Amino acid sequence: MQTAISALVFALLLGSTAFAGGPVVVVEDEEVVVQKPASSTGLLPLLLIPVAICIFLCGNDADQPSG
Repeated sequence: MQTAISALVFALLLGSTAFAGGPVVVVEDEEVVVQKPASSTGLLPLLLIPVAICIFLCGNDADQPSG
């Protein structure tokens, strides 16, 4: 009888530790994105402006008679 009670107490103690604790909650850190200022547009617009001006001023003069 004493071994049955000992076995029951052992099973109760072992079973309660198996379910101890709670759910594991993992909190993910948010990724920090560094934003560039709006004034840093890059080099491309600076190159396109002179090209557009050259195309406009140095356009094809095919409409004029050549003499």
